[in-house]
Order: sequence, then structure tokens, then C-alpha cells
Amino acid sequence: MNLRESKFNDFLKNSNITCFEREEVKDELETVVYRSFMEVEGQNLPMVIVLDNSIYTNIRVQIASKVIKDSNKEAVLSYINELNREYKVFKYYVTEDADVCLDSCVTSIAEEFNPEMVYTILNVILEHITEHYSTFMKKIWSEEK
Repeated sequence: MNLRESKFNDFLKNSNITCFEREEVKDELETVVYRSFMEVEGQNLPMVIVLDNSIYTNIRVQIASKVIKDSNKEAVLSYINELNREYKVFKYYVTEDADVCLDSCVTSIAEEFNPEMVYTILNVILEHITEHYSTFMKKIWSEEK
């Protein structure tokens, strides 16, 4: 068990947070992935927290799966750029599979890892997605070029 994962696991237990499924990757960095969902406007958006022995803790939320097409690409990318200019703690991007995702990277040495900060960032992300989700969906489902 890596130190970050140990601290995060203790935080979850002490805070009585039970919404995560834990998965060990069994690699050289002792990676552990915590999976859950963010409920936004009746949709369950897949979310992961990746903890390992590097200096990085990664949070990823899949906003929409396989939705980028020629008809909406320009509108979605323009909106993503607008949001990315405004927010520093996370960034949106489009994957090779046409998914829209949000990533946040928290850096620290293992001894200074702060699980409360990670959880706070999750809450900031949830508030943000909740505020912007309907606009995102309008851009995604638009047929404008």
C-alpha cells in the first residue's frame, strides 16, 4: 500500500465516506484507483482518483462519452477553451475516443499528501460541473459548426 493511498483510505474511513470502489493496479508505482460517480442533473458521471508513489494525484471525471462529431466539435472545443481559461484547478479536454473529460492534478510528496484537499477539490469540481453541465450538453448536442 502506498502512503497516499493509506492516508486517503484512513480519511474515507474516518469521514464515513463509502461511495468509492478501490482497485489495485499492481504496478511499480503501487497505483490504486478509487472509482465512483458524480451525480449531475440525473446523470452518473464516472470519476476516478489515481493515487500512487509519484508526486501526482490525478482526478478524472468523464463528462460525456463518445459525443464529439464534426457537427459539434467547434462549439464544444470553444466552450472547453473558455472554461480552461477561467479555472486553474482542473482542465477539460477531448480524448481520442471523442469523450469529454475533466482532469485535475494535485502534487505533493507522499508525506505531505492531504486527502482533505483532494476531497475539497472533488467538491469544487462537482459544484463547477453542476453549474456548467446544461450548457455543456447544449454544445454537445448542437448541430452548429
